[in-house]
Amino acid sequence: MKVICIGWNYPKHNEELGANKPNKPTVFCKPDSALLKENKDFYIPDFSQRVDYEVEVVVRINRLGKSVAEKFAPRYYAQVALGIDFTARDMQNEARANGEPWDLCKGFDGSAVVSEFRDLETIGAINNLDFRLEINGTTVQAANTSEMIFSVDEIITYVSQFYTLKIGDLIYTGTPSGIGPVKRGDRLKGYLQDELLLDFEIK
Repeated sequence: MKVICIGWNYPKHNEELGANKPNKPTVFCKPDSALLKENKDFYIPDFSQRVDYEVEVVVRINRLGKSVAEKFAPRYYAQVALGIDFTARDMQNEARANGEPWDLCKGFDGSAVVSEFRDLETIGAINNLDFRLEINGTTVQAANTSEMIFSVDEIITYVSQFYTLKIGDLIYTGTPSGIGPVKRGDRLKGYLQDELLLDFEIK
């Protein structure tokens, strides 16, 4: 399975990091060893001095597809989850400055948190989902998927030009503004349509 991630997909997030609006999806991948499930605790790695949280809506692919036309993209997913793209921000800043790839700062073990999945038929339309992240009881990120620069269907169309999508592949669709560092002892709670799906601690 593949863990496909989209960067720079919420305008206000781009503003807070000084990035311009992209003219096409920014794509990177994480290995399957990055996945952290079942609300297990996240352990800050020794190699980073600053790890940031980035809450995201995650889509699970449910059929094989290559070069998917946008009008057919909705056939390729039926469930969503809440995820966190943990980023070793100090390493990413260094990589960006040196023109290096993001693999290590984005793809380390445990950096792709994912909750249980929910059926879109019951939870709501993919382009109108509220989600938020709380840390120690304070909301730090909140958005709606309608704010995305590139919709889920547009992402699937773009990504499937390069990667054959397979059943079980995950797409992290981007994070809104409000990112920041985590510290040991923090408790993170993530809500999708006001349903608590993420609840774990930082160690």
